[in-house]
Amino acid sequence: MLTLLQRVTQGSTMKNTDIKRLFYAHLLCVFSIILSTFVPSFFLESFSILETHLTWLCICSVSVIAVNLVLYFVVKPNVSSKRSSSSHKVARFLKCCIYFLMSCFSFHVIFVLYGAPLIELVLETFLFAVILSTFTTVPCLCLLGPNLKAWLRVFSRNGVSSIWENSLQITTIASFIGAWLGAFPIPLDWGRPWQVWPISCTLGATFGYVAGLVLSPLWIYRNRKQLTYKNN
Repeated sequence: MLTLLQRVTQGSTMKNTDIKRLFYAHLLCVFSIILSTFVPSFFLESFSILETHLTWLCICSVSVIAVNLVLYFVVKPNVSSKRSSSSHKVARFLKCCIYFLMSCFSFHVIFVLYGAPLIELVLETFLFAVILSTFTTVPCLCLLGPNLKAWLRVFSRNGVSSIWENSLQITTIASFIGAWLGAFPIPLDWGRPWQVWPISCTLGATFGYVAGLVLSPLWIYRNRKQLTYKNN
C-alpha cells in the first residue's frame, strides 16, 4: 500500500514538473512571436505587420522554427533510449526538411482549392502555407519526428501518451481554427487593409497558435487529475 502511494505521489510530482516545463517552453514560443513583431522595426525601415506583411511572415517563421529547435535540444520531452549514429541523425534531419516542404506545398494546394488565387498572389499564398506549417508541422517534427504513424496516433482519439503530445493536439487544432476563422472577413466590403489576402488568415493562424500555447498548459493543469497516459 505504501509503495502504491509513493508511485502515485511520484507520478503526480513528475506531471506537475512537466506542466511547468511545458508552460515555460510555450512562453518562450509566444515571446519569439512578440520579438518578431517589434524587434525588426528597429532595423528595417517602415516595418509593420500590415505594410511589410511578407517580410514579417518570413521573420516570424524563422523565429518560431529556431525556438522549436532550441526547445527540442534543451527540453527533450521524448528522449530515445537508443543512441543513433551521425548518419541516422543527418538522414532524420533531411527527412524532416522534406516533410516540412511537403507540408508547405500541400497547404498551398489546399488553399488554392478553397478559393485562393491560382496565379496571382502566389508568393503570398505560399508564405501563408509556410507560416501555418511552422505552427503545426514543425512542432510535430520536433516532438514526434518524421513518423506518420506517431502523428496519426497523437491526433486520433485517446492516442496521446504524454502531456507534450496533449499540448501538441491543442496548439495544432487552435492554429487551424484560427486560420479558418481568419478567412471570414475577406469577402466583406469593409475595405480594411488587413482584409487583403492572406493577412487576416495569417493573423488568425497566429492568434490561434498563441491561444493554444497559452491555454493548453492551463487546461492540462486544470484536468491533470483526470488525464491518464499509457506511459505513466
